[in-house]
Amino acid sequence: MASRDPERPNVLLILSDDQGQWAMGCSGNDEIRTPHLDALADRGIRFSRFFCTSPVCSPARASLFTGELPSQHGVHDWLSYHHAGRTGVDFLSGRTLFTDLLADEGYRLGLSGKWHLGANDRPRRGFVHWYAHESGGGPYYGAPMYRDGNRTEEPAYLTDALADDAEAFLTAESDRPEPFHLSLHFTAPHKPWHGQHPDAYTALYEDCAFDTCPQEPAHPWQPLDENGAPVGGEGDARQALIGYFAATTAMDASIGRVLDRLDALGLTESTLVIFTSDNGFNAGHHGIWGKGNGTFPQNMYDSSVLVPCLISQPGRIPAGRHCDALLSQYDVLPTLVEHLGLDHTHDPRLPGRSFADILTGAAGDPDEERERERERVVVYDEYGPVRMIRTRDRKYVHRYPHGPHELYDLTADPGERDNLADRPSRAAERTELAARLDAWFATYVDPALDGARLPVTGSGQRTPVTPGSLATSFEPAP
Repeated sequence: MASRDPERPNVLLILSDDQGQWAMGCSGNDEIRTPHLDALADRGIRFSRFFCTSPVCSPARASLFTGELPSQHGVHDWLSYHHAGRTGVDFLSGRTLFTDLLADEGYRLGLSGKWHLGANDRPRRGFVHWYAHESGGGPYYGAPMYRDGNRTEEPAYLTDALADDAEAFLTAESDRPEPFHLSLHFTAPHKPWHGQHPDAYTALYEDCAFDTCPQEPAHPWQPLDENGAPVGGEGDARQALIGYFAATTAMDASIGRVLDRLDALGLTESTLVIFTSDNGFNAGHHGIWGKGNGTFPQNMYDSSVLVPCLISQPGRIPAGRHCDALLSQYDVLPTLVEHLGLDHTHDPRLPGRSFADILTGAAGDPDEERERERERVVVYDEYGPVRMIRTRDRKYVHRYPHGPHELYDLTADPGERDNLADRPSRAAERTELAARLDAWFATYVDPALDGARLPVTGSGQRTPVTPGSLATSFEPAP
């Protein structure tokens, strides 16, 4: 009856789409309604400095599943072509995903929702259930979905349909002896927003002041569409905010249903639940609508790279804790290996480090040397030719080949308003951070897949990166 062993737990990975870390009640937002996510945080641990590996969907998802950087797995931008069917291309073909490790250990795997890593209609190894979105997003009604290789258009509101599918998978698996992994990947709260979500949820925000999302003057790097609207947003910012908040609350309600089903099946204590998002999102923050590609050049603001992360397994992970250690999506694979007790030796070519001891409370208060050794006080990010190093109190962003570069003192300037990169008084600090950035990427990057000098514009990637395709793999700049 699935796993009843807390030491070999089932895994429920819930992944939202374009949700900033700021977009939860438990993160301090007093306007957005996320009671089920807040309850999940209360019964587990909330990480407030958990970073995506790249602030756009496909590279971030590829890094979450492989533990590799974009310059290792070769997915450098969101995938704009080859989604499914005869021409579908699996962009992670030949790479080891953490789901492969679970399959090797006898787990039965299921997917409900967005994959967006190419060949989205074809189940990956070990998956016995595959209900996948054809593309990377789109309307919430009539969504193109693949079930058992057959394309259908989902007539129901997609967020609810994904929860229904997840509940059915959990119920079916509860009668089997093997442990399961379920990837429940919502498209919420990704656009479109206006007119897309049930009235019961939009009505909650009709009178909202949205003080948590002040609409700042347009960022000078924000591209506009043919109608003058920000490329990552919609023409009516207030209606977009209502839709974004409604999409998040509707997703929260669906998550509550799935967690209730897990509890009714008696699987709560033997299931590791992880909630996170692929990348962050600016809903007017910094004058941007969108994530890392909400601007060109692409940005690395915390609102783009910080994502929610809640992890729970009652009885094994102490409840009600908050952790502000700097962690990244590339740390998830080694953490799962350790927490689940998988028979797998860490690949030194992977940049991530396990934080399983933080989950169980065994880490305590590590001293400075151990923090440095575990790389918990530094995270790195990349988006094509844009790279970032983020410490507890500093952020340096380097753009190849000529800039512009950014340096922020996050203690004095947590909102990242004052760029210090060209200040003579900060030259030594910038040089030191740039050297650390270069050394780290030099350690881990695969030169054949290095994105630092690729023409990644944030407008989409059409083909896998190979030595013969570098000049044509990406869409033109916006």
